[in-house]
Amino acid sequence: MSALEQIGLRALHCLDPERAHSLALQGLRLGLTAKPGPVTSDRLATTVAGLSMPNPIGIAAGFDKNAEAITPLMQSGFGFLEVGAATPRAQPGNPKPRLFRLTEDAAAINRFGFNNQGAGAIAARLAAKPAGIPVGLNLGANKDSADKAADFASVLTTCGAHIDFATVNVSSPNTEKLRDLQGAEALAALLDGVMQARASLAKPIPIFLKIAPDLTDAEIEDIASVARGAKVDAVITTNTTLARTGLRSAYHMERGGLSGQPLFIRSTRVLAKLHRHLGAEIPLIGVGGISSVDQAFAKIQAGASAVQLYTALVYEGLSLGARLAEGLDARLKSEGFANVAEAVGTGTEVWL
Repeated sequence: MSALEQIGLRALHCLDPERAHSLALQGLRLGLTAKPGPVTSDRLATTVAGLSMPNPIGIAAGFDKNAEAITPLMQSGFGFLEVGAATPRAQPGNPKPRLFRLTEDAAAINRFGFNNQGAGAIAARLAAKPAGIPVGLNLGANKDSADKAADFASVLTTCGAHIDFATVNVSSPNTEKLRDLQGAEALAALLDGVMQARASLAKPIPIFLKIAPDLTDAEIEDIASVARGAKVDAVITTNTTLARTGLRSAYHMERGGLSGQPLFIRSTRVLAKLHRHLGAEIPLIGVGGISSVDQAFAKIQAGASAVQLYTALVYEGLSLGARLAEGLDARLKSEGFANVAEAVGTGTEVWL
């Protein structure tokens, strides 16, 4: 991390977390960050669900909710990008404050509640994005919707022509009854509607499913079965957790989803268990607590074909993506892997 980036992070950490995040996005739009372009090599370049990525390090949904900084983010060293979540209608989300830094734990708690400007506004920005790395959209449901399952298909219909993949997000803990859609029967019905919406697109795109880390072994097995039956193209593992074990920070009991370092072990175990059920049949994208090359590599060995970051950027800066990609390239070489795909799942048993 450069000295300038360190100074910028210290300044942002003096502000309310949500205000700081808004200013960080504004800085991106003004071109105040480095633009190394996608970091790549023969070892790093990979294909996930038919999407060609220069490297397997991505930005998770939530960082750029409204697709306002797509161009600079595409130039920041990452291999792919996910924006949103988008809901059919704009909504303000939950009352503030709703984002909390847990600095002592290198973590965060949020209870945003899918605040966003709506699928129409987001679709317009996605339509104007430049060519480059794959860009996906996280699909969400309005808080007051009478048919949350139908909302996912609605957002896909509105935005599908302008994205490279779409993620069905049934794992946010901040929208009432949303996680209920992870049950086998409800999830199968929801995915059927999304797949019908995809079939109506002029160019069908890969559909990903994002799941929670707070699942029993039986629930993980059910999700694997449903994902297989619905023919989803990848599973993002995992969203934030409701667990609060071992936290030290003052805000540790705030309501919402916990992300960052405390999530790493929990999310990686779910990843490994899901990989045991799915093998190479459906690729997995590992999310949760990644802030180092060792952790990114551990996710890959546990079964992830690619990984995503978010909370670590709060503490390590946006340059972390490029730094992890470069470090992962060296790690793959030192471990004797010719490419990312060769390393996927080579350490699953460690986490079971």
